[in-house]
Formats: sequence, structure tokens, C-alpha cells
Amino acid sequence: MASISIDEEVRLYTNNTEREKYNLLATLFGIIVALEYLERAYVRDSITATEYSPACTRLLSQYKTMLKLVGDEVQSIEQFMTRYRMDNPAALHRIQVGVPATVEHSTEAGPETAKQVAEATQIFITFMDALRLNLRTKEELHPLLRDLVTSCSKFKGHKDSEGRSRMVSWLITLNGMQISERLSDEQSRQLLFDIEHAYNEFFQSLSTKSS
Repeated sequence: MASISIDEEVRLYTNNTEREKYNLLATLFGIIVALEYLERAYVRDSITATEYSPACTRLLSQYKTMLKLVGDEVQSIEQFMTRYRMDNPAALHRIQVGVPATVEHSTEAGPETAKQVAEATQIFITFMDALRLNLRTKEELHPLLRDLVTSCSKFKGHKDSEGRSRMVSWLITLNGMQISERLSDEQSRQLLFDIEHAYNEFFQSLSTKSS
């Protein structure tokens, strides 16, 4: 029986392929930890919204890229964090939402311009048309809904609306799906109903302000 030295380094891999796999997993681990510290710093006002937003967007983008590279090893972010005993609830929530807190809660909302209203209106229409054309997968719908939530975050009148809350909830749902996973017909009808509701609230908030 071969003896084992307690001073000998334990190697996780035996070839270059396995080494690359563990390097990628370590990078994903580091991104999650960095996101946790960023979220905590923002909540404690240690950084400003202007500093937080681009940093959070960059980390979320890096996370999505890494997830594609380790897809065979990571079935879900929850499974990955459990496997490596990660306790990072703030990072997990941000990953599940998929957009910075400044977008989720409209913390940077301000006086809207005609251009912003036109852009938001166009995104609303594009998203509703996509649903009516039977687009169902995460790959097709998530980018559109993310852009819609981001666009609406610029409007104070829409900040605390029921429609906005529903959109964020759907964003979390889509964000948790596999890339080719499809919404059911019932889910699609409910999503269209909720987006139409949010669309009506959006215009009501604008008309209320103008009056």
C-alpha cells in the first residue's frame, strides 16, 4: 500500500482538460463572491448607484458567460452554491433577478423625456407582439423583457406600480429557465395579460403627471 504524505499537494486534476474545468469553476465561484460583496457595499451606501450599476452589470454578464462554459458541470446556480457550501444570498438574488438593484427598484428614476417615453413604448409593443407571434423560449423573451424592465426603471411614476412588480417577477421566472425552455400556453397568456396591464399603468402614470 502506497504511503500518503500529509505535506504533498492534493491535485484536483490529472490532465489539462480537468485543470481547465476547475479553473472555470473557480472563476465562477469568484464572480459570485464578488457580486455578494458588491451588493452588500451598495446596501450599506459604501458605493454610489453610479458606481454600482456598471459594476453589477459587468459581473452579471461575466456570470452568464461563465455559465455557458461550465454548463455540463453546473445544473443550476443553487446546486453549484450548495455543492461548494457558498452562503451568498445577496448574490443569488441578484443572479435570479438578472438586472442591477438600480433597475429592479428604479432607484435612478427621474424626469422622463419624450425620447425615453417613445423608447419604452416601442419596447412594450415589441414584447407584446413577440408573445402574440408565439415566441416562447427564454432565449427569445428574456432579452426583450430585460430591456423593458430597464427602460421602465427610468420613470418615477411607474416605480411602485403593480405592473412593474409583475414584470420583475416574470423576469426572475425567465432568468431561471434553461436557454431553450419554453413557456406553456397558459404562462404565455398570463404574461401577455400582465404586460398589457403594465402598459396601461405606464400610460396612466404619464397622463396623471401631465394633468
